[in-house]
Amino acid sequence: MLPASWKAPHKPPRKQSNNIVRGTRKRDEDSGTEVGEGADEWTQSKATVRPPDQLELTDAELKEEFTRILTANNPHAPQNIVRYSFKEGTYKLIGFVNQLAVHFSQIGNLIPKDSDEGRRQHYRDEIAAGSQESAKVVISETENLEEDEEPKELETEPGSQTDVPAAEVAEKVTEELITPVQPKERMLTNKFNFSERASQTFNYRLRDRECQMEPPPRTNFSATANQWEIYDSYIEELEKQEKTKEKEKTKTPVAKKSGKMAARKLMSMESQSDDITKVAQAAKIVERMVNQNTYDDIAQDFKYYEDAADEYRDQEGTLLPLWKFQNDKAKRLAVTALCWNPKYKDLFAVGHGSYDFMKQSRGMLLLYSMKNPSFPEYIFSSESGIMCLDMHVDHPYLVVVGYYDGNVAIYNLKKPLSQPTFRSSAKSGKHTEPVWQVKWQKDDMDQNLNFFSVSSDGRIVSWTIVKSELVHTDVIKLKVEGSTMEVSEGLQLHTMGCGTAFDFHKEIDYMFLVGTEEGKIYKCSKSYSSQFLDTYDAHNMAVDAVSWNPFHTKVFMSCSSDWTVKIWDHTIKTPMFIYDLNSAVGDVAWAPYSSTVFAAVTTDGKAHVFDLAVNKYEAICSQPVVAKKKNKITHVQFNPIHPIIIVGDDRGHVTCLKLSPNLRKMPKEKKGQEVQKGPAVEIAKLDKLLNLVREVKTKT
Repeated sequence: MLPASWKAPHKPPRKQSNNIVRGTRKRDEDSGTEVGEGADEWTQSKATVRPPDQLELTDAELKEEFTRILTANNPHAPQNIVRYSFKEGTYKLIGFVNQLAVHFSQIGNLIPKDSDEGRRQHYRDEIAAGSQESAKVVISETENLEEDEEPKELETEPGSQTDVPAAEVAEKVTEELITPVQPKERMLTNKFNFSERASQTFNYRLRDRECQMEPPPRTNFSATANQWEIYDSYIEELEKQEKTKEKEKTKTPVAKKSGKMAARKLMSMESQSDDITKVAQAAKIVERMVNQNTYDDIAQDFKYYEDAADEYRDQEGTLLPLWKFQNDKAKRLAVTALCWNPKYKDLFAVGHGSYDFMKQSRGMLLLYSMKNPSFPEYIFSSESGIMCLDMHVDHPYLVVVGYYDGNVAIYNLKKPLSQPTFRSSAKSGKHTEPVWQVKWQKDDMDQNLNFFSVSSDGRIVSWTIVKSELVHTDVIKLKVEGSTMEVSEGLQLHTMGCGTAFDFHKEIDYMFLVGTEEGKIYKCSKSYSSQFLDTYDAHNMAVDAVSWNPFHTKVFMSCSSDWTVKIWDHTIKTPMFIYDLNSAVGDVAWAPYSSTVFAAVTTDGKAHVFDLAVNKYEAICSQPVVAKKKNKITHVQFNPIHPIIIVGDDRGHVTCLKLSPNLRKMPKEKKGQEVQKGPAVEIAKLDKLLNLVREVKTKT
C-alpha cells in the first residue's frame, strides 16, 4: 500500500500501433497487394525471395530423400591407432577406440535427502532462500517507486513542515523492512585441518607398472615420402658422389690412402652399430647377479654347507655336487685338460678334444668362472683337438695349449681374438704326434717366456718366445732301453719312447719326471740330453699322470691305465704305496692344503679321495660323480683356496664338488698348546708315514 499523498504520473498517449499499421500498408503497396485496415498480418501469404545463385531443381530431385543415421560415435576419434607392444616387441593396431567425449566433469559427494545431513542442508537452503526472496520484494517495490516518480519534489500533506526526497524515503522503507538474517555460528571440532565429510588419512596412490620407473625419453616422428622427394634425394646422392670423385682426382696418393682409411673406419663404425663393448662390463656384472639369484641355494651350499653326518663317521667323507659347467658348442668333445688360474681363484680353463684317434675333429678352449656357471667367460675354437694346457704364474692371461696335430700355441686373454697370439708350424719344429703335456717355466736369462712340451714322438721340447716368434730346442729324446738294433754298415736304430706326462720339481729347476706309454717313468735333467738320471719300472700300461708333492721334495705320485695309483720316493726305485682302484685311472692331483691328501678319478665314473694320515690302505671317499656308467671321468683338479674339486668327463661336462669336513681334517687344538701349521708340519706328517714303510722294506 502506498500513502495517500502519492499520485500516479501523467503518461502521454500511445502512437506506436498506428505507425505499425502504416508500415504494413506501405509494404503491402510495394508488394502489389491491397489489404484492409482490419486485416491480420499473419493471414497474408508471404512471397519467397530466391537468391541469385540458388540451383534450380526439378520436382523429382526435390522429393528425393537423403537418409542419415546418427550414431553416438565420436567423429573426431581416430580409427587407426598403432601402439608398441613391449611384450611382443612389435607395433600393433588398437581395435578398441574410446568414443566418449567429456564436456564437463566435476567431482562431488552425494548425500541422501532422508539422512540427517541431507535434512540439515535442506533446512539451511530454505532459510537462505526465504531471506533472499523478502529482500527481492522490498527492492523491487522501491525500484518501481523510483521509476514512476519524476525528478520533482514530492507534494506533502497540509500539516507537514518539510519536503522529503523520494530516495531518502526508499532508504528508510528498506531499513525498516529488510532485517539481515545472521547465520548461527558453528563450532568446528578442529579449526586447523578438519574436513567434515572426507577421510582425514592420506590415501597413497596404487603403484602401477608404468610408474615404477622413469620411462625412457621418446619422441614422435612421422614423415611422408613422395615421388618428388625420392627423386630429389637420388639427385642429391648423385651430386655428392660426383663431388667426391672430383676431390679424389685432385688428391695426392698419400691423401688418397688416408681418405680410404678414414672411409674404412666410418664403414666399420657403421657396421658395428650393435656393438655392446661400451656396456660389456656392466652386462657381465648384471649377468653374474642374475646367476647368483638363480643358483642362490647352490651358492649358499658352496659357502656355508658342512655335512653334519661327518661327525658320526670317523674315517669317511662325502662329495657334495655344486655346479655343472657345460656349453652347447662343446657337447661331443671330451674334457682333455683342466687348470685353475693362479691369480683369480674362481677362474679355470678347460681344454676340449678327443682321446679317440678315430674320431678326431675340432677343439675348444673355454674359461669358466664360479661367479657365472651358466656361460663361459672366454671361448676359443681350434681346428685340431686340444690335449693339454697350462696358465702362466706371473702372467695369468697367457694360456699355452698343445694340440692333437703336434702344434703348440699361446692364447692371450687380453686380446679379444679367436686365433692364438703365437703358434708353432712345420718350419718351427712342431711335434709329429699329439702333445700330451705343456708346462710354463721360469723366464730364461734374457727374460724371455718359455715352456716345455712332451709328445708321443719321444721329444721333450723347450719353446722360447724370441722377437714375437716361437723358437724350439730339443731337450731330450726318449729312447727305449734294450731296443737298439744293428743294421748293416754299422748303423744302429733306436726305438723312441712315447712320452705321455711330465712334471718339474718344485725346488730343483733342472730335474723333471717323464711318464711313457711303455709304463716307465724317467727322471731327467735339462743339462743331459742323452742320458737319464734314473728309471722306474712303474706300471704295466701307459702312465697317465705324474705329479710331485707340493710340500715334500722327495715324493711324487703316478697313475696308469693298469688301475693303480703309486706313491714314490725318488731316491728309492720301488713305490711306497700302491692302490688298486678296479678301473683305469685317468688323473690324480695333490691337495693344496695337506701333504697326505690326494684325489684320483677312474673311467667307471667315480672320484676317490685319499688321506694317508687317516687311512693308509684305502680311500676315505669313493663316490660316483657322473650319472651314466658309460660316461668316463678324465681329469680332476683341486681349487687353490676353496675346499672344492672340479672333475671333467668325456661328454664335455665339468662338475664342481665340495669336500666334506672329514676330507679336509685339520689337527685339533689341545688345551694349552698351539697347533703348528705350515710346510714343515706337512713334511713331518708325510715323513712319519714314509719312515714306517721304509723300515718294513729294509727288514724285508
